[in-house]
Amino acid sequence: MTRRTLLFVLLFVLLAGLFAADLATGSAALAPAEVWGALTGGPCDPVSREIVLRIRLLKAATALLAGAALAASGLQMQTLFRNPLAGPYVLGVSSGASLGVALFLLGAPLLGIAQHSFVRSLGIAGAAWLGAALVLVAVMALGRRIKDILVILILGMMLGSGIGAVVELLQYLSDEAALKSFVVWTMGSLGDVTAPQMALFAPVVVAGLLLSVVSIKPLNLLLTGEAYARTMGLDIVRSRRMLLLSTVLLAGTVTAFCGPIGFIGLAVPHLARMLFASADHRVLMPASMLLGAALLLLCDIAAKTLAFPVNTVTALLGIPVVVWVVLRNRNLF
Repeated sequence: MTRRTLLFVLLFVLLAGLFAADLATGSAALAPAEVWGALTGGPCDPVSREIVLRIRLLKAATALLAGAALAASGLQMQTLFRNPLAGPYVLGVSSGASLGVALFLLGAPLLGIAQHSFVRSLGIAGAAWLGAALVLVAVMALGRRIKDILVILILGMMLGSGIGAVVELLQYLSDEAALKSFVVWTMGSLGDVTAPQMALFAPVVVAGLLLSVVSIKPLNLLLTGEAYARTMGLDIVRSRRMLLLSTVLLAGTVTAFCGPIGFIGLAVPHLARMLFASADHRVLMPASMLLGAALLLLCDIAAKTLAFPVNTVTALLGIPVVVWVVLRNRNLF
């Protein structure tokens, strides 16, 4: 067994272990036997079965899908922009999704659709997709004219800050009920996805992940530069559109249903590169998905144990990786 195969096997085992641990962790700790009984229909206390199947299973599945989605979208953006600090959160894509959600949530009461659960979920997702797409298109347009990756990064961050100011203005002008709903959403949570919402969340994220897998060959060619990629027969425009669609589906959907979760999309691709010592997306894409899912499950376990918001935990884990990337790229150590 090669080192790379062994690493993938260990990642699968780690992911399964963290998924099981997430099901057992919470305000009411459950024994592994109870969790297994609840999942398989074996002997289990009815209350424990209800907790596992109706609450924790949905939350763990959300963490798994969201972690894989954010990591895959981050890897795509870092390759597309040839920028090691690119990511849905840093380049303002998550901010664009947040603006779309803010416009919907703060305007839903005026439209009379705040009480319709499915329409509300679909509206939030659609608003997030549109907001994320608009920001990503704007950043890509700037990227075609400006070749300096540092300038693109700064412009993306400024765009995100500007969108944040607009969101704050919307909050100031909104009524109390809508404001409370939006503020709770901004804290980020993996536990707010209900079973009907999962029926929309899961297929869209899976579709985005499949597009990421289809994009592996174009991503590898883009590493060599657009000029060489064209000589190899790559349709640059079509590839960009596919990557745009995948990123919007992944980052936009996760932001819509879970709130803005930072650092996973930025940090995980670097961890995958460091662990596998490879730039090949045939390795990096599945590795990033597995690491992203495992890391967000770990963050959820830590958040439940410490009673912290999940965003706080992802920041504490992600910031050291970002600092390491900056120092490494500036050859400071």
